Amino acid sequence: MKLPRRQFLHLAAGAAALSAVSRIARAQTYPSRPVRLIVPLAPAGAADILARLIGQWLSERLGQQFVIDNRPGGGGNIGTETAVRAPADGYTLLLVGGLNAVNATFYDKLNFNFIRDVAPVASIIRTPFVMAVNPTVPAKTVPEFIAYAKTSPGKINYGSAGTGTATHLTGELFKMMAGVDMVHVPYRGGGPALADLLGDQVQVMFPTTVSSIEYIRAGRLRALAVTAATRSDVLPEIPTVGEFVPGYEASNWYGVGAPKATSAKIVEKLNKEINAGLADPNMKTRLADLGGTVLVVRPLTSAS
Repeated sequence: MKLPRRQFLHLAAGAAALSAVSRIARAQTYPSRPVRLIVPLAPAGAADILARLIGQWLSERLGQQFVIDNRPGGGGNIGTETAVRAPADGYTLLLVGGLNAVNATFYDKLNFNFIRDVAPVASIIRTPFVMAVNPTVPAKTVPEFIAYAKTSPGKINYGSAGTGTATHLTGELFKMMAGVDMVHVPYRGGGPALADLLGDQVQVMFPTTVSSIEYIRAGRLRALAVTAATRSDVLPEIPTVGEFVPGYEASNWYGVGAPKATSAKIVEKLNKEINAGLADPNMKTRLADLGGTVLVVRPLTSAS
């Protein structure tokens, strides 16, 4: 049967309208089942800690469980690709951070393009790293550590959350600028690396304040310096690395992303709720206590 052109156009317009109504309806009822928040690193690191804080907040606000799914490996690329390949329905989210920016230039070939394939949902915080050593290390200051390292070239192990992660590059930057020789030991996340730092399997690490601050406060790790340009409010007595290695500065950031084609209405809803969490006094206090600076970013466009 051949439809008249006018009738065909009316039917096509009606189908498009129904599709738009369906998308809006899905966004209004979202979430109607548990949501998976992928963390591309092992448990107990900064990304995992922040994901659990944000996940708990969203679970309470939206009435569905936001389940943390740790997918470590490949410097964060395995978990990121898992999220990219997931249906763009709002039920798979990704904890993103500085490692994603690093990996875009660190790896020649990836099965995804982070900028193209991940939609930004919300930022969370920016945080400095801490130059932390096991208490068995005899150095109590950065100059003492540099002198100690220069007398023991290649004998000091430093841990990281994985090859190409921000904790790796922060350590490499220190090696280069301080002129010391240390052996890099990559892990599948900051949590396992911290565990071995506590156990003296590695002697030094550059974790974020988020993952290390409680160990420092308990005296289980010794903080020699923070990596930001200025001293940290949570460790005001600890100097910056730049006070001894001029020009040295490093920090990390964390946020939430989603598969690119996720409905912008859902993205806006998540952005609104996450930003509400960042403005909540209890959440703000908790993040500040971890040494983070809250970052609030709203979507660039509104959605259909």
